[in-house]
Amino acid sequence: MAFTNTGTKPATSGTVTFSTHIIGALGVDWATITTAQPLPAPVPGGTTKAQTYTVCVESWRVPLGMHVETRKATATWT
Repeated sequence: MAFTNTGTKPATSGTVTFSTHIIGALGVDWATITTAQPLPAPVPGGTTKAQTYTVCVESWRVPLGMHVETRKATATWT
């Protein structure tokens, strides 16, 4: 993911929250699991920094025939 600081001052810390959905074989959304990771800080003003994340879900939450989809990521800078 790429994070862009459109301001003029450095962004020094923050969190990205992922909403991962457990999808059944027929397309039914059974559950949403949220996880949070730190943002790649600092990001100087007017620049972009990229970070790769691995989102994990316990295997018992995803029975045979189901799959996971991370549909939303929300970043909060502090």
